[in-house]
Amino acid sequence: MKVFSLQVFSIILFARILHCHAQARYTFVVEETQYTRLCSNNTILTVNGQFPGPTLYVNKGDTIIVDVINNANYNITIHWHGVSQPRNPWSDGPEYITQCPIQPGANFTQTIIFSVEEGTLWWHAHSEWARATVHGAIVIYPENGTTYPFPKPDAEVPIILGEWWKSNIYDVYDEFLQTGGDPNISDAYMINGQPGDLYPCSSPGTFTLNVDYGWTYLLRIINAAMQDILFFAVANHSLTVVGSDASYTKPFTSDYITISPGQTIDVLLYTNQTSDYYYLAAKAYASTFNITFDNTTTTAIIQYSGNYTPSTPSLPNLPLYNDTNASVNFTGSLRSLADDDHPVDVPINITNNFFFTISVNAFLCPNNSCAGPNGTRLSSSINNISFVNPSIDILEAYYNSINGVFGTQFPDFPPLVFNYTAQYLPLDLQIPQPGTEVKVLDYNATIELVFQGTNVVAGADHPIHLHGFSFYVVGWGLGNFDKDIDPLNYNLVDPPLLNTIAVPINGWTAIRFKANNPGVWFMHCHLDRHMSWGMDTVFIVRNGNATNERLLPPPNDMPPC
Repeated sequence: MKVFSLQVFSIILFARILHCHAQARYTFVVEETQYTRLCSNNTILTVNGQFPGPTLYVNKGDTIIVDVINNANYNITIHWHGVSQPRNPWSDGPEYITQCPIQPGANFTQTIIFSVEEGTLWWHAHSEWARATVHGAIVIYPENGTTYPFPKPDAEVPIILGEWWKSNIYDVYDEFLQTGGDPNISDAYMINGQPGDLYPCSSPGTFTLNVDYGWTYLLRIINAAMQDILFFAVANHSLTVVGSDASYTKPFTSDYITISPGQTIDVLLYTNQTSDYYYLAAKAYASTFNITFDNTTTTAIIQYSGNYTPSTPSLPNLPLYNDTNASVNFTGSLRSLADDDHPVDVPINITNNFFFTISVNAFLCPNNSCAGPNGTRLSSSINNISFVNPSIDILEAYYNSINGVFGTQFPDFPPLVFNYTAQYLPLDLQIPQPGTEVKVLDYNATIELVFQGTNVVAGADHPIHLHGFSFYVVGWGLGNFDKDIDPLNYNLVDPPLLNTIAVPINGWTAIRFKANNPGVWFMHCHLDRHMSWGMDTVFIVRNGNATNERLLPPPNDMPPC
């Protein structure tokens, strides 16, 4: 068991040495692969036959090349989640936003430019719901000659939380679109591709982390789940949070974490307990009233080295599934490190103030024939616009001045002002306006954006992800945002720098960022059903005046539309 712990450390150390002495170029072969989980076989999309996919190891400031070869029978794109890709949206990945999909039998070479990111990110498919199984970790080490702002851990372990459906994920997706209702819930959650002991036919494959007493382990935790915010904890152990979304945080200790789809959290685990077996576990935080969700618990095992008779591991104490206070209190505890080596740069003089309502909506169906509430088709919106994908990608249309693909009239504020979080709201608020509208920003504009959750159709938490940027989360609260009072309590000293933030159910979140990355950048809810319903929009950042403030030209092998 001790050998396994040293083996994990040696593999990571070797990966770092190899990266320092070789040009980093990777091949991602997307292919259909048979996997057995929950007593049944399923054909899933994978990269290089691996589930989860391969981990990429880089240093801060690196640029790598990834050759994506599509040997599957489905279209595919790959997104490098949280990588700002300065001036290079061509390799960002969301289909019909920055590229058309890579068709079966085709390939696309992507250039991934790392700049300020340091910590843990991840990559995933960004086409339909392929990311359910097409995803993997990105480990970004400090620049050569620098180190972590905390004592160097003895070992590092990626922990990828995910979901599993017994059905083919494309069948789940197609049925979801056809019926107009909520998608079928997953059959299991997973830790590093395994459901764990509490599911049928799963104990032999349960992920086990062999540890040594007195060591410090850096767990790089990624929520790759499709539909759910998750609570995560380790039985009898506290977790020291040191980073999120490839940005360091002030260390704080917690018995659990709350992690949104798309988010990463780095924690230190101190193996200071009696030698035994201990469960790591994750389960859903599900705040929406009267909505079915996967109420199962995934587990992995921490196994201390040594000669002893292990006891049956017990589960950690996780918050109740609907404990909103537990969710927001954890997220609200994140603070930027804000020291001399990791300064913050919160925009103070704001040039653009935006207020975006984020809502679950519904369209009427003939004869009330759909599976949404009262026979409607479920939808979603930002400022009452339900985003519609264009027929060619927006980046190509913008770069080549192709008219008719998108509009530029996305509103700064919602069309109607109402009590957004009231328990009962008029039915006429439920119907959004479909459209492909974008928001155009000047280069170096400074943005304050308030997201306001609503109770239209149903209140929900919304993990919002912005491509091309990290942003400072300067404030949040439950209920309606008060423009006169709430900004007085903004944290402008050490707010966390994130790329994904959960806007709390029937609450609000305020972010700030500088629009210093020219190009076309997607913003969307990272609950895939909400994104598919239209809770998306696009920012276009104009070029600056200097050469290094202008969009890079496209590569020669962009996938055709």
